[in-house]
Amino acid sequence: MSVINSTSVVYLVDDEFAIRDSLTLLIESTGKKVRSFESAEAFLNNYDSKYPGCLLLDVRMPLMTGHELQAELLNRGISIPIIFISGHADIPDSAKAFRAGAIDFLEKPFDNEMLLERINEAIQKDVAFRDESIKKRRIQDRIDHLTTREKEVLGLIVKSHSNKESAKILNISNRTVDVHRASIMEKMQAENVAELITMVMYCEALGSSSLQERFH
Repeated sequence: MSVINSTSVVYLVDDEFAIRDSLTLLIESTGKKVRSFESAEAFLNNYDSKYPGCLLLDVRMPLMTGHELQAELLNRGISIPIIFISGHADIPDSAKAFRAGAIDFLEKPFDNEMLLERINEAIQKDVAFRDESIKKRRIQDRIDHLTTREKEVLGLIVKSHSNKESAKILNISNRTVDVHRASIMEKMQAENVAELITMVMYCEALGSSSLQERFH
């Protein structure tokens, strides 16, 4: 069993028992864990974000549709990859799903091998996203531990200002800038300025106000 299979969860939301039963057997035959639900509400009440995975989601269900569940997940900041499955697929349905971030839209009946392939791709995407998020949080944590002045110096470094220019802008001595710069490199665990700038640019995608206030 692969590492992904041993830790990931495939969530299945479909109001038809026969579909849930057959898909569960199919997916479990590959060594993956499956948790199935007959309604969107049941899924929302039981979803565990600790584990990587994906969501197989029926489009047309009573009470809360697949599209409505997708919107609710976005509203809650849950980014699990979604593969829509539908027995009544049409262009507006699929277009709406893709616009909201779905990674695939499969019409029933679908080829089992293709479905399993899409599930693997979805899980790999979720694992990669989680790894990237951890990396960004680590960088952000280092930035948060900089002093206010160090963040100001860092902002000027990112904008390619020299030590002399930074000293003039901040109205401090070149020596003081050198001290702050050395401290920044140590706290950020950067080997050189290029790596430091790459870290900041990478982390900036988080939309951190502590970065935006000084770097824009």
